[in-house]
Amino acid sequence: MIKATPNSAAEQYHLSSKYESLRETLLDHRIFDNLEKPLAYWALPTDRRLPLALLGQPLGELLSASFDKLIATPGIGRTKMRSLLTLLARAASHDVPPEIDPAEGNGNGHPANVNESSPESYDPSTVSEALWSKWQTTVRQHKAGSAKLGCLAPSLRALPTVVWHTPLEFYLDKTIVEVRALKTHGEKRVRAVLEVFYTVHTMLSRVGAENHIAVRLLPKFVPPIEAWIGNVVVASGTIPTLDELREHVVTPLLSQIDNDATETHCQLAAQRLTTDGSRQSVRGAARRLGVTRARVYQLLEDCGRIMQVRWPDGRDELSGLSDHIHAVAAESDVDELCRLARDLLYPAKLESRSSA
Repeated sequence: MIKATPNSAAEQYHLSSKYESLRETLLDHRIFDNLEKPLAYWALPTDRRLPLALLGQPLGELLSASFDKLIATPGIGRTKMRSLLTLLARAASHDVPPEIDPAEGNGNGHPANVNESSPESYDPSTVSEALWSKWQTTVRQHKAGSAKLGCLAPSLRALPTVVWHTPLEFYLDKTIVEVRALKTHGEKRVRAVLEVFYTVHTMLSRVGAENHIAVRLLPKFVPPIEAWIGNVVVASGTIPTLDELREHVVTPLLSQIDNDATETHCQLAAQRLTTDGSRQSVRGAARRLGVTRARVYQLLEDCGRIMQVRWPDGRDELSGLSDHIHAVAAESDVDELCRLARDLLYPAKLESRSSA
């Protein structure tokens, strides 16, 4: 038997007093109503020396026990009790401490834990179950569950193709622990899912749930292209110049491919979208890249897959623009370029597969 020293007795008294204070706060239903959630709800992946024996207990059930009973639990000593008090303090501070939620900012007007110019710096280890639940609530409130991961991800490079078309609602009834346990969901995929939810929450939580306003979630490159095409189509009898079509449609689309794929994809697509006679054949491109023609076709098809998830309405938009240009200046360079862009980025082969 270890005899308690004055210092250890004083620390135990301090822990007991703090527990009773937090217990009183959390059991006050006027300010707290999450007693049915397990203690693990407030734990972060980066937390150490957690009271594992208590994590699965609903908070209300846990708080019904006295300090002496909890510390007598096998595997629970003063160190684990300090961790328990940390989790209880998080719960008492309205679920999520402000400094933990990246969307709340870091005090200087910028999101915390996320470098906007470098999405890869986003750290999913800072996401607790409480914070994840907060992001899920935002998606539900704004009825954004049908949005696809591939449409909203910062870059498709970090997102496996098999989940590009997975809607957010697939994850709305799952905890982070359950998401990590999903088949084929390794750390890279979980990181990408969390980042999409973070991005959606960051945007929509600032909009508010106004009944007379609807928010359309789209990649940033889409609205300017759609607006420009709309203005061109309504201008009866006129068509854009070749340079205008490149500036407002072709270049933004190529930039998005560069963001989502590789430099090779972008260069190959750009080389196919020429009207000056320099367009290289698939055989020539294969020879230049040192790959088979089948690989070139695969790379070009990748560009179509990207646009299919990034801008699903793109084919209709480009077809409408192409019809307008063709009606005014059939067989012109601008007519050819518009048709090439539509057929390259929205090939009929992919359209038929998606509708099958």
